[in-house]
Amino acid sequence: MKRLQNKVCLITGAAQGIGAATALKFAAEGARVVVCDLRQSAVDEVLAQCQALGAEGLGRVLDVTQRAQVDALVAEVLQHFGRIDVLVNNAGITQDARLQKMSLEQFDRVIDVNLRGVFHCSQAVADAMVAQGSGVILNASSVVGLYGNFGQTNYAATKAGVIGFTKTWSRELGPKGVRVNAIAPGFVATPILHTIPDKVLKDMEQRVPLRRLAQPEEIANVYAFLASDEASYVNGAALEVCGGLTI
Repeated sequence: MKRLQNKVCLITGAAQGIGAATALKFAAEGARVVVCDLRQSAVDEVLAQCQALGAEGLGRVLDVTQRAQVDALVAEVLQHFGRIDVLVNNAGITQDARLQKMSLEQFDRVIDVNLRGVFHCSQAVADAMVAQGSGVILNASSVVGLYGNFGQTNYAATKAGVIGFTKTWSRELGPKGVRVNAIAPGFVATPILHTIPDKVLKDMEQRVPLRRLAQPEEIANVYAFLASDEASYVNGAALEVCGGLTI
């Protein structure tokens, strides 16, 4: 049997990068996937790829900052599938600037998506998971949340906050059968890096002991493990997936 056979898995930010790779990995592992992102065309494309792997699924436009949208989607998924087994809080953005240059709009927008959005989605699914007596919430943190990064006051704060969520919810929900974990990726080869000059990318690679960036599929593989029953005793972890970057 595949490791996520028939598990209903809701993935935010699933139309590209790590989110898309996670949706496809989950589909290949037998999950029923709910693909969520901001652009309908991109959602449809990833959903079609999941269905081509034999997965049942739904594709929906979702802005995680809008609680009414989140609640409506969760209600629809519960009505359609009868349960939600896994939530992957992958949606996130960057709007970088040094402390002295960062606008309030930049700060607020990143907090709204990366922190408040994770809160919205997790709170929206928590009652259903507790009622089931089982569930997994997986949060996208970053090594930046552990160690900081130049020009990323807002992003680092959100990714540190997500670890705080993870530790707290694992205590609150663990006794109810719901596991909560975070992963902290390092440098990942996703579309967000397309604007970075080649020289900077080479410098990034040299900082990693493995001398390369991660592929989105390598992050998705870790999500799949944590979502599965193989990780049944992993709770409250913030797992670095960074190729040794932080050593």
